[in-house]
Amino acid sequence: MALRISLSTPPSLHSNPSQWSSSSSSSLVPNRCIDWSGTKRRVPSAISMDRKRESVGVVRSSLEATQEAAGAVAVEGQVTEVTKDTFWPIVKAAGDKVVVLDMYTQWCGPCKIIAPRYQELSEKNLDVVFLKLDCNQDNKPLAKELGIRVVPTFKILKEGKIVKEVTGAKFDDLVYAIETVKSS
Repeated sequence: MALRISLSTPPSLHSNPSQWSSSSSSSLVPNRCIDWSGTKRRVPSAISMDRKRESVGVVRSSLEATQEAAGAVAVEGQVTEVTKDTFWPIVKAAGDKVVVLDMYTQWCGPCKIIAPRYQELSEKNLDVVFLKLDCNQDNKPLAKELGIRVVPTFKILKEGKIVKEVTGAKFDDLVYAIETVKSS
């Protein structure tokens, strides 16, 4: 599973000059930084001026961030609209069920043509979770994380991992891919 990692800089490292020390006239470094777990620790003062400029931050993966999304539920027999915040919690909640994600855009003609057939497919396969993601600006980070190149793209996941992909409005290929993953 691919994870998007974003860095944020704790404001305390830049706003409090008392945390900076000088071991030589050319090197200033913070006395403390925050490590990956969020605990403060000492940093050797021999770090060069260039390294001092690098931001020390807290790392959050998109999976952790999206687990905080409340109310993320897929309805059996229906296609559920997801966002960058609700996708991973729904995939996690699906457990070992097969998950099919339709990645589309509002302006895409083939996406509009295949949408009713995708809905019918969800009504016939109650043991599969059917999702759809509008690849607009708001959901661009998730679309990029999942490696979308064209729309529509269907990603088939099992146990949280992408196992098959169907690009284009190829309904028969999609049905075959779903059946293949279900039987494996």
